[in-house]
Amino acid sequence: MMNSIEVTVERMGLVSDRYRISLVVLCTTFLILCGVSYKHSIFDHFESVSKEQAFEGGGQNLGSTVQVNRDSEADKTCEGRGQNLTHKNLGSTVKAIADSEAVSKNFSFTNSAKDSSPLTRNHTTTDKLLLDGLIVSGSDKISCLSRFQSYLFRKASLYKPSRYLITKLRKYEDLHKRCGPHTRHYNKTMKELIRPRNKGHSSTLCKYMVWTPVNGLGNRMVSMASAFLYALLTDRVLMVDFRDEMTGLFCEPFPNSSWILPNDFSFRDGRRHFETYQNMLKKDRENSSRQVSSPLVLHLNLQHTSDNPEKFFHCDHSQDLLSNVPLLILSSDQYFVPSLFIVPSFSQELSKMFPERDTAFHHLGRYLFLPSNHVWGIISRFCQAYMAGKDQRIGLQIRTFPDLSAHQVKMDQILRCAIRNKVLPELELRDSMISPWKNQTKSVLVTSLYSYFGESLMTMYLTRPTVTGDIVGVYQPSHEEQQKFDDNMHNIKALTDIYLLSLCDVLVTSSTSSFGYVAQSLGGLKPWILLKLVDENIPDPPCVQDFSMEPCFHYPPKHDCMGKPLHKNGKAFPYTRACLDQTSGMKMVSDRE
Repeated sequence: MMNSIEVTVERMGLVSDRYRISLVVLCTTFLILCGVSYKHSIFDHFESVSKEQAFEGGGQNLGSTVQVNRDSEADKTCEGRGQNLTHKNLGSTVKAIADSEAVSKNFSFTNSAKDSSPLTRNHTTTDKLLLDGLIVSGSDKISCLSRFQSYLFRKASLYKPSRYLITKLRKYEDLHKRCGPHTRHYNKTMKELIRPRNKGHSSTLCKYMVWTPVNGLGNRMVSMASAFLYALLTDRVLMVDFRDEMTGLFCEPFPNSSWILPNDFSFRDGRRHFETYQNMLKKDRENSSRQVSSPLVLHLNLQHTSDNPEKFFHCDHSQDLLSNVPLLILSSDQYFVPSLFIVPSFSQELSKMFPERDTAFHHLGRYLFLPSNHVWGIISRFCQAYMAGKDQRIGLQIRTFPDLSAHQVKMDQILRCAIRNKVLPELELRDSMISPWKNQTKSVLVTSLYSYFGESLMTMYLTRPTVTGDIVGVYQPSHEEQQKFDDNMHNIKALTDIYLLSLCDVLVTSSTSSFGYVAQSLGGLKPWILLKLVDENIPDPPCVQDFSMEPCFHYPPKHDCMGKPLHKNGKAFPYTRACLDQTSGMKMVSDRE
Protein backbone atom coordinates (compact mmCIF):
# COMPACT_ATOMS: atom_id res chain seq x y z
CA MET A 1 0.00 0.00 0.00
CA MET A 2 2.74 2.46 0.95
CA ASN A 3 4.68 1.72 -2.26
CA SER A 4 1.61 2.45 -4.34
CA ILE A 5 1.04 5.67 -2.41
CA GLU A 6 4.63 6.76 -3.05
CA VAL A 7 4.21 6.04 -6.76
CA THR A 8 0.98 8.04 -6.77
CA VAL A 9 2.68 10.96 -5.05
CA GLU A 10 5.56 10.83 -7.52
CA ARG A 11 3.21 10.81 -10.49
CA MET A 12 1.36 13.80 -9.09
CA GLY A 13 4.58 15.77 -9.30
CA LEU A 14 4.68 16.64 -5.64
CA VAL A 15 8.46 16.44 -5.21
CA SER A 16 10.61 18.53 -7.50
CA ASP A 17 13.93 20.18 -6.94
CA ARG A 18 13.24 22.85 -9.50
CA TYR A 19 10.70 24.51 -7.20
CA ARG A 20 13.13 25.00 -4.37
CA ILE A 21 13.81 28.71 -3.80
CA SER A 22 16.85 30.24 -2.14
CA LEU A 23 16.29 33.62 -0.51
CA VAL A 24 19.20 35.95 0.27
CA VAL A 25 18.39 39.13 2.26
CA LEU A 26 20.76 41.88 3.52
CA CYS A 27 23.79 39.62 3.09
CA THR A 28 22.19 37.15 5.52
CA THR A 29 20.91 33.93 4.02
CA PHE A 30 17.84 32.65 5.76
CA LEU A 31 14.55 30.88 5.20
CA ILE A 32 15.76 28.40 2.60
CA LEU A 33 12.53 27.13 1.14
CA CYS A 34 13.26 23.52 0.37
CA GLY A 35 10.93 20.69 -0.51
CA VAL A 36 10.56 18.00 2.14
CA SER A 37 10.83 14.33 1.22
CA TYR A 38 7.68 12.32 1.59
CA LYS A 39 9.73 9.32 2.61
CA HIS A 40 11.60 10.67 5.62
CA SER A 41 11.11 13.00 8.55
CA ILE A 42 11.67 16.67 7.78
CA PHE A 43 14.49 16.63 10.28
CA ASP A 44 16.58 14.29 8.10
CA HIS A 45 17.21 17.18 5.69
CA PHE A 46 19.42 19.02 8.17
CA GLU A 47 22.01 16.30 8.79
CA SER A 48 24.57 18.18 6.72
CA VAL A 49 24.19 21.51 8.55
CA SER A 50 26.87 20.76 11.11
CA LYS A 51 27.93 18.01 13.44
CA GLU A 52 26.51 19.93 16.36
CA GLN A 53 23.17 20.51 14.67
CA ALA A 54 22.92 17.22 12.83
CA PHE A 55 19.57 15.52 12.99
CA GLU A 56 19.46 11.79 13.43
CA GLY A 57 17.06 10.17 10.96
CA GLY A 58 13.89 9.99 12.93
CA GLY A 59 10.83 8.96 11.09
CA GLN A 60 8.73 9.34 8.04
CA ASN A 61 7.07 12.47 6.79
CA LEU A 62 3.63 11.71 5.47
CA GLY A 63 1.96 13.77 2.82
CA SER A 64 -1.06 13.80 0.64
CA THR A 65 -1.92 16.89 -1.33
CA VAL A 66 -3.17 18.09 -4.69
CA GLN A 67 -1.24 19.10 -7.74
CA VAL A 68 -1.09 22.86 -7.80
CA ASN A 69 0.58 25.59 -9.75
CA ARG A 70 3.81 25.78 -7.78
CA ASP A 71 4.69 29.22 -9.12
CA SER A 72 1.52 30.75 -7.78
CA GLU A 73 1.64 28.63 -4.61
CA ALA A 74 5.02 30.10 -3.70
CA ASP A 75 3.45 33.54 -3.55
CA LYS A 76 0.83 32.53 -0.98
CA THR A 77 1.22 33.40 2.65
CA CYS A 78 1.58 30.77 5.34
CA GLU A 79 -0.43 33.03 7.59
CA GLY A 80 -3.31 33.20 5.16
CA ARG A 81 -4.84 36.25 6.82
CA GLY A 82 -2.29 39.00 6.48
CA GLN A 83 1.12 39.75 5.00
CA ASN A 84 2.17 37.67 1.99
CA LEU A 85 5.56 36.11 2.79
CA THR A 86 7.25 35.42 -0.53
CA HIS A 87 10.60 35.58 -2.23
CA LYS A 88 9.45 38.91 -3.68
CA ASN A 89 8.81 40.74 -0.44
CA LEU A 90 11.14 39.15 2.10
CA GLY A 91 13.63 41.91 1.45
CA SER A 92 11.14 44.58 2.42
CA THR A 93 10.18 42.51 5.45
CA VAL A 94 13.69 42.54 6.81
CA LYS A 95 14.12 46.21 5.94
CA ALA A 96 11.01 46.97 7.95
CA ILE A 97 12.31 44.93 10.84
CA ALA A 98 15.53 46.91 10.80
CA ASP A 99 13.66 50.18 10.92
CA SER A 100 10.43 49.84 12.88
CA GLU A 101 9.49 53.48 12.29
CA ALA A 102 9.27 52.82 8.56
CA VAL A 103 7.36 49.56 8.88
CA SER A 104 4.10 50.79 7.39
CA LYS A 105 5.92 52.06 4.31
CA ASN A 106 7.72 48.79 3.62
CA PHE A 107 4.81 46.37 4.01
CA SER A 108 1.70 45.99 1.94
CA PHE A 109 -0.89 44.09 3.94
CA THR A 110 -3.78 42.24 2.38
CA ASN A 111 -6.63 40.50 4.13
CA SER A 112 -8.24 37.40 2.71
CA ALA A 113 -11.98 37.16 2.40
CA LYS A 114 -12.14 34.71 5.27
CA ASP A 115 -10.89 37.26 7.76
CA SER A 116 -13.19 40.25 7.82
CA SER A 117 -12.65 41.08 11.47
CA PRO A 118 -12.50 44.87 11.97
CA LEU A 119 -9.92 44.20 14.63
CA THR A 120 -7.66 42.56 12.07
CA ARG A 121 -8.30 45.15 9.36
CA ASN A 122 -7.31 47.98 11.70
CA HIS A 123 -4.31 46.10 13.05
CA THR A 124 -1.38 48.27 11.97
CA THR A 125 1.90 46.88 10.75
CA THR A 126 3.80 48.18 13.75
CA ASP A 127 1.33 46.62 16.18
CA LYS A 128 1.67 43.28 14.43
CA LEU A 129 5.43 43.50 14.37
CA LEU A 130 5.61 44.18 18.11
CA LEU A 131 2.70 41.91 19.15
CA ASP A 132 0.62 44.87 20.38
CA GLY A 133 3.43 46.11 22.60
CA LEU A 134 4.61 42.84 24.15
CA ILE A 135 7.88 43.14 22.23
CA VAL A 136 10.05 46.19 22.81
CA SER A 137 10.88 48.07 19.62
CA GLY A 138 14.60 48.27 20.33
CA SER A 139 15.12 44.49 20.46
CA ASP A 140 17.85 42.89 18.36
CA LYS A 141 16.41 41.78 15.02
CA ILE A 142 18.96 39.38 13.57
CA SER A 143 19.73 37.18 16.59
CA CYS A 144 16.04 36.26 16.97
CA LEU A 145 14.16 36.25 13.66
CA SER A 146 11.03 34.73 15.19
CA ARG A 147 10.54 37.79 17.41
CA PHE A 148 9.74 39.92 14.36
CA GLN A 149 8.52 37.30 11.89
CA SER A 150 6.06 35.22 13.93
CA TYR A 151 3.16 37.54 13.09
CA LEU A 152 3.64 36.72 9.40
CA PHE A 153 2.65 33.12 10.07
CA ARG A 154 -0.48 33.49 12.17
CA LYS A 155 -3.62 35.57 12.31
CA ALA A 156 -3.62 38.64 14.55
CA SER A 157 -4.55 37.82 18.12
CA LEU A 158 -8.01 38.83 19.26
CA TYR A 159 -6.65 39.21 22.79
CA LYS A 160 -4.73 42.41 23.46
CA PRO A 161 -2.28 42.80 26.36
CA SER A 162 -3.17 45.46 28.90
CA ARG A 163 -1.10 48.62 29.10
CA TYR A 164 -0.33 47.69 32.68
CA LEU A 165 1.15 44.33 31.66
CA ILE A 166 3.31 46.04 29.05
CA THR A 167 4.53 48.51 31.68
CA LYS A 168 5.36 45.62 34.02
CA LEU A 169 7.33 43.88 31.28
CA ARG A 170 9.37 47.00 30.52
CA LYS A 171 10.14 47.45 34.24
CA TYR A 172 11.12 43.81 34.53
CA GLU A 173 13.47 44.12 31.55
CA ASP A 174 15.22 47.00 33.32
CA LEU A 175 15.50 44.90 36.49
CA HIS A 176 16.88 41.93 34.58
CA LYS A 177 19.43 44.09 32.81
CA ARG A 178 20.54 45.49 36.16
CA CYS A 179 20.55 42.25 38.17
CA GLY A 180 20.82 39.46 35.61
CA PRO A 181 23.63 36.89 35.33
CA HIS A 182 27.20 38.23 35.54
CA THR A 183 26.14 41.80 36.34
CA ARG A 184 27.78 43.62 39.22
CA HIS A 185 24.69 43.17 41.39
CA TYR A 186 24.50 39.46 40.57
CA ASN A 187 28.13 38.83 41.45
CA LYS A 188 27.78 40.73 44.70
CA THR A 189 24.60 38.87 45.64
CA MET A 190 26.11 35.43 45.00
CA LYS A 191 29.10 36.26 47.19
CA GLU A 192 26.77 37.45 49.92
CA LEU A 193 24.71 34.24 49.77
CA ILE A 194 27.80 32.07 50.02
CA ARG A 195 29.44 34.09 52.82
CA PRO A 196 26.83 36.31 54.47
CA ARG A 197 28.20 39.12 56.62
CA ASN A 198 25.57 38.48 59.26
CA LYS A 199 24.58 34.87 59.85
CA GLY A 200 21.00 34.27 58.75
CA HIS A 201 20.64 37.71 57.25
CA SER A 202 21.35 39.11 53.81
CA SER A 203 21.88 42.61 52.50
CA THR A 204 21.44 41.62 48.84
CA LEU A 205 20.14 44.23 46.44
CA CYS A 206 18.49 41.73 44.06
CA LYS A 207 16.28 38.69 44.57
CA TYR A 208 16.24 35.67 42.27
CA MET A 209 14.21 32.70 41.15
CA VAL A 210 15.97 29.80 39.42
CA TRP A 211 13.80 27.55 37.28
CA THR A 212 14.92 23.91 36.96
CA PRO A 213 13.61 21.38 34.38
CA VAL A 214 11.10 18.66 35.30
CA ASN A 215 9.43 16.18 32.89
CA GLY A 216 8.70 16.88 29.20
CA LEU A 217 8.88 20.09 27.22
CA GLY A 218 5.18 20.92 27.62
CA ASN A 219 5.41 20.67 31.40
CA ARG A 220 8.57 22.74 31.32
CA MET A 221 7.01 25.54 29.29
CA VAL A 222 3.88 25.87 31.45
CA SER A 223 6.00 25.89 34.61
CA MET A 224 8.42 28.45 33.12
CA ALA A 225 5.55 30.80 32.31
CA SER A 226 4.27 30.37 35.88
CA ALA A 227 7.71 31.07 37.30
CA PHE A 228 8.05 34.21 35.21
CA LEU A 229 4.70 35.55 36.37
CA TYR A 230 5.73 34.89 39.96
CA ALA A 231 8.97 36.78 39.31
CA LEU A 232 6.95 39.73 37.94
CA LEU A 233 4.78 39.78 41.06
CA THR A 234 7.65 39.52 43.55
CA ASP A 235 10.35 41.62 41.85
CA ARG A 236 12.63 38.64 41.33
CA VAL A 237 15.01 37.99 38.47
CA LEU A 238 14.24 34.75 36.64
CA MET A 239 17.13 32.52 35.58
CA VAL A 240 16.61 29.21 33.78
CA ASP A 241 18.72 26.06 34.12
CA PHE A 242 18.37 24.71 30.58
CA ARG A 243 21.30 22.28 30.57
CA ASP A 244 22.27 20.47 27.38
CA GLU A 245 18.83 19.09 26.50
CA MET A 246 17.31 22.57 26.09
CA THR A 247 20.27 24.39 24.56
CA GLY A 248 19.39 26.30 21.41
CA LEU A 249 15.61 26.02 21.72
CA PHE A 250 14.64 29.60 22.52
CA CYS A 251 15.87 33.12 21.92
CA GLU A 252 16.82 35.28 24.85
CA PRO A 253 13.52 36.96 25.77
CA PHE A 254 14.94 39.94 27.67
CA PRO A 255 16.79 42.65 25.69
CA ASN A 256 20.50 43.12 26.26
CA SER A 257 20.73 40.43 28.95
CA SER A 258 20.54 36.69 29.42
CA TRP A 259 18.20 34.48 31.41
CA ILE A 260 20.52 31.44 31.23
CA LEU A 261 21.82 30.27 34.60
CA PRO A 262 25.63 30.61 34.62
CA ASN A 263 27.67 27.41 34.66
CA ASP A 264 29.49 28.56 37.77
CA PHE A 265 26.26 29.02 39.75
CA SER A 266 27.22 27.97 43.25
CA PHE A 267 23.96 26.24 44.16
CA ARG A 268 23.56 24.02 41.10
CA ASP A 269 22.83 20.30 41.53
CA GLY A 270 23.13 20.18 45.28
CA ARG A 271 26.63 21.63 45.42
CA ARG A 272 25.49 23.24 48.64
CA HIS A 273 22.81 22.24 51.10
CA PHE A 274 19.79 24.51 51.33
CA GLU A 275 16.45 24.61 53.08
CA THR A 276 13.22 23.26 51.53
CA TYR A 277 9.88 25.00 51.35
CA GLN A 278 8.03 22.14 53.05
CA ASN A 279 10.51 22.11 55.92
CA MET A 280 10.19 25.88 56.34
CA LEU A 281 6.38 25.53 56.58
CA LYS A 282 6.78 22.77 59.14
CA LYS A 283 9.08 24.90 61.28
CA ASP A 284 6.68 27.82 60.99
CA ARG A 285 3.77 25.71 62.25
CA GLU A 286 5.81 24.30 65.12
CA ASN A 287 7.02 27.75 66.16
CA SER A 288 3.85 29.74 65.65
CA SER A 289 4.58 31.84 68.73
CA ARG A 290 7.77 33.29 67.30
CA GLN A 291 9.06 34.28 63.92
CA VAL A 292 11.14 31.72 62.06
CA SER A 293 14.29 33.09 60.48
CA SER A 294 14.24 32.98 56.68
CA PRO A 295 16.93 30.99 54.86
CA LEU A 296 19.09 32.68 52.24
CA VAL A 297 18.47 29.93 49.69
CA LEU A 298 15.31 27.82 49.49
CA HIS A 299 14.22 24.90 47.31
CA LEU A 300 10.61 25.53 46.30
CA ASN A 301 9.08 22.22 45.17
CA LEU A 302 5.71 22.76 43.48
CA GLN A 303 5.70 19.68 41.25
CA HIS A 304 3.13 16.93 41.47
CA THR A 305 4.30 13.98 43.54
CA SER A 306 2.67 10.71 44.54
CA ASP A 307 1.77 11.91 48.02
CA ASN A 308 1.09 15.46 46.76
CA PRO A 309 1.23 17.24 50.14
CA GLU A 310 -0.61 20.54 50.49
CA LYS A 311 1.70 23.40 49.47
CA PHE A 312 -0.27 26.33 50.95
CA PHE A 313 1.38 28.35 48.19
CA HIS A 314 -1.88 30.25 47.64
CA CYS A 315 -1.79 31.79 51.13
CA ASP A 316 -0.54 35.24 52.06
CA HIS A 317 1.33 33.93 55.09
CA SER A 318 3.38 31.57 52.93
CA GLN A 319 4.12 34.40 50.52
CA ASP A 320 5.30 36.57 53.42
CA LEU A 321 7.75 33.81 54.39
CA LEU A 322 9.01 33.45 50.84
CA SER A 323 9.38 37.20 50.29
CA ASN A 324 12.33 37.29 52.71
CA VAL A 325 14.30 34.59 50.86
CA PRO A 326 16.81 36.12 48.40
CA LEU A 327 17.18 32.99 46.23
CA LEU A 328 14.41 30.53 45.36
CA ILE A 329 15.22 27.39 43.38
CA LEU A 330 12.01 26.12 41.78
CA SER A 331 11.06 22.59 40.78
CA SER A 332 7.66 22.36 39.11
CA ASP A 333 5.93 20.55 36.28
CA GLN A 334 2.64 22.38 36.80
CA TYR A 335 0.88 25.45 35.46
CA PHE A 336 0.45 27.03 38.89
CA VAL A 337 -0.69 30.44 37.62
CA PRO A 338 -4.23 29.92 39.03
CA SER A 339 -2.75 29.57 42.52
CA LEU A 340 -1.19 33.03 42.06
CA PHE A 341 -4.56 34.52 41.14
CA ILE A 342 -6.07 33.27 44.39
CA VAL A 343 -3.32 34.74 46.61
CA PRO A 344 -5.17 37.70 48.19
CA SER A 345 -2.16 40.03 48.12
CA PHE A 346 -1.60 39.34 44.39
CA SER A 347 -5.19 39.55 43.18
CA GLN A 348 -5.39 43.30 42.54
CA GLU A 349 -2.07 43.40 40.68
CA LEU A 350 -3.03 40.43 38.52
CA SER A 351 -6.42 41.93 37.71
CA LYS A 352 -4.66 44.97 36.28
CA MET A 353 -2.16 42.86 34.38
CA PHE A 354 -4.81 40.50 32.99
CA PRO A 355 -8.28 42.06 32.88
CA GLU A 356 -9.21 38.95 30.91
CA ARG A 357 -7.95 36.32 33.31
CA ASP A 358 -7.92 33.53 30.76
CA THR A 359 -5.23 35.21 28.63
CA ALA A 360 -2.28 34.87 31.02
CA PHE A 361 -0.36 32.16 29.20
CA HIS A 362 -1.32 33.55 25.78
CA HIS A 363 0.47 36.82 26.49
CA LEU A 364 3.33 35.46 28.62
CA GLY A 365 3.98 32.57 26.24
CA ARG A 366 4.17 34.77 23.13
CA TYR A 367 6.56 37.05 25.00
CA LEU A 368 8.82 34.34 26.45
CA PHE A 369 8.89 31.42 24.05
CA LEU A 370 10.49 32.70 20.86
CA PRO A 371 12.04 29.85 18.82
CA SER A 372 15.73 30.23 18.13
CA ASN A 373 16.85 30.97 14.57
CA HIS A 374 17.70 27.30 14.05
CA VAL A 375 14.28 26.08 15.19
CA TRP A 376 12.51 28.96 13.47
CA GLY A 377 14.09 27.97 10.16
CA ILE A 378 12.57 24.49 10.46
CA ILE A 379 9.17 25.88 11.44
CA SER A 380 9.02 28.47 8.67
CA ARG A 381 10.23 26.06 5.97
CA PHE A 382 7.67 23.43 6.95
CA CYS A 383 4.92 26.02 7.11
CA GLN A 384 5.77 27.40 3.68
CA ALA A 385 6.02 23.93 2.15
CA TYR A 386 2.88 22.31 3.57
CA MET A 387 0.59 24.86 5.21
CA ALA A 388 0.87 27.89 2.94
CA GLY A 389 -2.06 28.89 0.78
CA LYS A 390 -4.48 26.36 2.24
CA ASP A 391 -8.04 27.38 3.03
CA GLN A 392 -7.84 25.79 6.48
CA ARG A 393 -5.12 24.43 8.73
CA ILE A 394 -6.16 21.66 11.12
CA GLY A 395 -3.97 20.44 13.97
CA LEU A 396 -4.30 16.99 15.59
CA GLN A 397 -2.27 16.49 18.77
CA ILE A 398 -2.42 12.83 19.68
CA ARG A 399 -1.00 11.39 22.86
CA THR A 400 -1.41 7.68 23.47
CA PHE A 401 0.59 4.66 24.55
CA PRO A 402 2.41 2.03 22.49
CA ASP A 403 -0.32 -0.67 22.65
CA LEU A 404 -1.32 -1.14 18.98
CA SER A 405 -4.89 -2.11 19.85
CA ALA A 406 -5.23 1.18 21.75
CA HIS A 407 -3.95 2.97 18.64
CA GLN A 408 -6.87 1.72 16.58
CA VAL A 409 -9.39 2.70 19.26
CA LYS A 410 -7.80 6.16 19.52
CA MET A 411 -7.92 6.54 15.73
CA ASP A 412 -11.62 5.70 15.76
CA GLN A 413 -12.16 8.27 18.51
CA ILE A 414 -10.33 10.95 16.54
CA LEU A 415 -12.44 10.33 13.45
CA ARG A 416 -15.71 10.33 15.42
CA CYS A 417 -14.75 13.60 17.07
CA ALA A 418 -13.36 15.36 13.99
CA ILE A 419 -16.02 14.28 11.48
CA ARG A 420 -18.97 14.71 13.84
CA ASN A 421 -17.87 18.28 14.64
CA LYS A 422 -16.94 19.04 11.00
CA VAL A 423 -13.25 19.47 11.76
CA LEU A 424 -12.43 16.89 9.07
CA PRO A 425 -14.58 16.20 5.99
CA GLU A 426 -16.36 12.89 5.66
CA LEU A 427 -15.25 10.39 3.01
CA GLU A 428 -17.34 9.64 -0.06
CA LEU A 429 -17.70 5.86 -0.17
CA ARG A 430 -19.47 5.71 -3.53
CA ASP A 431 -17.56 5.70 -6.79
CA SER A 432 -19.01 9.00 -7.90
CA MET A 433 -17.29 11.67 -9.92
CA ILE A 434 -16.42 14.62 -7.71
CA SER A 435 -14.26 17.43 -8.97
CA PRO A 436 -11.24 17.82 -6.67
CA TRP A 437 -10.97 21.48 -7.65
CA LYS A 438 -14.46 22.40 -6.60
CA ASN A 439 -14.09 23.27 -2.94
CA GLN A 440 -11.48 23.94 -0.27
CA THR A 441 -7.98 22.65 0.38
CA LYS A 442 -7.18 21.64 3.94
CA SER A 443 -3.79 20.98 5.51
CA VAL A 444 -3.89 18.51 8.41
CA LEU A 445 -0.91 18.58 10.77
CA VAL A 446 -0.52 15.42 12.86
CA THR A 447 1.74 15.46 15.91
CA SER A 448 2.26 12.17 17.67
CA LEU A 449 5.06 9.95 18.89
CA TYR A 450 3.74 7.26 16.53
CA SER A 451 3.56 7.20 12.73
CA TYR A 452 0.39 5.09 12.75
CA PHE A 453 -1.93 8.09 13.00
CA GLY A 454 -0.40 10.11 10.19
CA GLU A 455 -0.16 7.08 7.92
CA SER A 456 -3.78 6.10 8.55
CA LEU A 457 -5.15 9.57 7.82
CA MET A 458 -2.95 10.05 4.79
CA THR A 459 -4.03 6.72 3.29
CA MET A 460 -7.67 7.46 4.04
CA TYR A 461 -7.72 10.82 2.25
CA LEU A 462 -5.57 9.60 -0.65
CA THR A 463 -7.66 6.57 -1.47
CA ARG A 464 -11.16 8.12 -1.22
CA PRO A 465 -12.60 11.53 -2.10
CA THR A 466 -14.48 13.63 0.43
CA VAL A 467 -18.24 14.18 0.24
CA THR A 468 -17.63 17.93 0.03
CA GLY A 469 -15.00 17.71 -2.68
CA ASP A 470 -12.45 19.23 -0.27
CA ILE A 471 -8.83 18.18 -0.82
CA VAL A 472 -7.04 17.09 2.35
CA GLY A 473 -3.26 16.97 2.75
CA VAL A 474 -1.90 15.14 5.80
CA TYR A 475 1.56 15.84 7.19
CA GLN A 476 3.41 14.48 10.21
CA PRO A 477 6.75 16.24 10.81
CA SER A 478 8.24 13.53 13.04
CA HIS A 479 7.55 10.51 15.17
CA GLU A 480 9.90 9.50 17.96
CA GLU A 481 8.10 6.31 19.14
CA GLN A 482 8.88 7.21 22.77
CA GLN A 483 9.28 10.33 24.86
CA LYS A 484 12.86 11.30 25.69
CA PHE A 485 13.52 13.63 28.59
CA ASP A 486 17.23 14.42 28.22
CA ASP A 487 17.59 14.66 24.46
CA ASN A 488 18.19 17.99 22.73
CA MET A 489 17.07 16.79 19.31
CA HIS A 490 13.86 15.40 20.78
CA ASN A 491 13.10 18.78 22.36
CA ILE A 492 13.78 20.59 19.07
CA LYS A 493 11.25 18.34 17.35
CA ALA A 494 8.77 18.82 20.19
CA LEU A 495 9.03 22.61 20.05
CA THR A 496 8.62 22.52 16.27
CA ASP A 497 5.45 20.45 16.64
CA ILE A 498 4.06 22.69 19.37
CA TYR A 499 4.63 25.87 17.40
CA LEU A 500 3.23 24.44 14.16
CA LEU A 501 0.09 23.36 16.05
CA SER A 502 -0.28 26.90 17.36
CA LEU A 503 -0.39 28.19 13.76
CA CYS A 504 -3.48 26.11 12.93
CA ASP A 505 -7.03 27.41 12.64
CA VAL A 506 -8.61 24.62 14.65
CA LEU A 507 -7.16 22.05 17.07
CA VAL A 508 -8.04 18.61 18.34
CA THR A 509 -5.92 17.80 21.41
CA SER A 510 -5.47 14.99 23.90
CA SER A 511 -6.80 15.34 27.42
CA THR A 512 -4.44 16.43 30.23
CA SER A 513 -1.56 16.99 27.79
CA SER A 514 0.61 20.01 28.56
CA PHE A 515 1.96 19.70 24.99
CA GLY A 516 -1.50 20.55 23.68
CA TYR A 517 -2.04 23.22 26.35
CA VAL A 518 0.98 25.19 25.16
CA ALA A 519 -0.06 24.99 21.50
CA GLN A 520 -3.63 26.14 22.12
CA SER A 521 -2.56 29.00 24.38
CA LEU A 522 0.09 30.31 21.98
CA GLY A 523 -2.45 30.18 19.16
CA GLY A 524 -5.33 31.66 21.18
CA LEU A 525 -7.43 28.59 20.37
CA LYS A 526 -10.14 26.68 22.22
CA PRO A 527 -9.56 23.11 21.07
CA TRP A 528 -11.71 20.02 20.82
CA ILE A 529 -10.43 17.81 23.64
CA LEU A 530 -10.35 14.04 23.12
CA LEU A 531 -11.76 12.63 26.35
CA LYS A 532 -10.02 9.74 28.07
CA LEU A 533 -10.88 6.24 26.95
CA VAL A 534 -12.83 4.18 29.49
CA ASP A 535 -11.52 0.60 29.54
CA GLU A 536 -10.42 1.12 25.92
CA ASN A 537 -13.94 2.18 24.99
CA ILE A 538 -14.69 5.47 23.26
CA PRO A 539 -16.76 7.82 25.44
CA ASP A 540 -19.87 9.51 24.10
CA PRO A 541 -19.34 12.27 23.19
CA PRO A 542 -15.79 11.42 22.05
CA CYS A 543 -14.65 15.01 22.58
CA VAL A 544 -15.75 18.36 23.95
CA GLN A 545 -14.74 21.89 23.03
CA ASP A 546 -12.81 23.69 25.72
CA PHE A 547 -14.20 26.89 27.23
CA SER A 548 -10.74 28.45 27.63
CA MET A 549 -7.39 28.51 25.88
CA GLU A 550 -5.59 28.50 29.26
CA PRO A 551 -3.67 25.41 30.42
CA CYS A 552 -5.23 23.36 33.20
CA PHE A 553 -3.74 23.48 36.70
CA HIS A 554 -3.95 19.76 37.37
CA TYR A 555 -3.38 19.76 41.13
CA PRO A 556 -4.81 22.91 42.74
CA PRO A 557 -5.01 23.53 46.51
CA LYS A 558 -7.08 21.03 48.48
CA HIS A 559 -7.31 23.13 51.64
CA ASP A 560 -7.92 26.74 52.48
CA CYS A 561 -5.31 28.74 54.37
CA MET A 562 -6.74 27.56 57.71
CA GLY A 563 -6.26 23.93 56.68
CA LYS A 564 -9.92 23.17 56.05
CA PRO A 565 -10.66 20.87 53.08
CA LEU A 566 -11.98 22.40 49.87
CA HIS A 567 -14.50 20.35 47.97
CA LYS A 568 -15.25 22.19 44.74
CA ASN A 569 -12.63 24.51 43.28
CA GLY A 570 -15.15 26.51 41.28
CA LYS A 571 -16.99 27.50 44.44
CA ALA A 572 -13.94 27.84 46.65
CA PHE A 573 -12.11 30.39 44.48
CA PRO A 574 -13.51 33.22 42.35
CA TYR A 575 -13.08 33.20 38.56
CA THR A 576 -12.13 29.52 38.44
CA ARG A 577 -13.77 26.54 36.81
CA ALA A 578 -13.09 22.81 36.78
CA CYS A 579 -11.11 21.66 33.74
CA LEU A 580 -13.05 19.62 31.21
CA ASP A 581 -10.29 17.04 30.82
CA GLN A 582 -9.52 16.72 34.55
CA THR A 583 -12.36 17.74 36.82
CA SER A 584 -10.08 17.81 39.88
CA GLY A 585 -8.04 20.53 38.14
CA MET A 586 -8.98 24.14 37.57
CA LYS A 587 -8.34 27.02 35.23
CA MET A 588 -9.09 30.71 35.28
CA VAL A 589 -12.06 32.20 33.47
CA SER A 590 -12.76 35.82 32.60
CA ASP A 591 -15.68 37.96 33.72
CA ARG A 592 -17.55 37.04 30.54
CA GLU A 593 -17.53 33.38 31.60
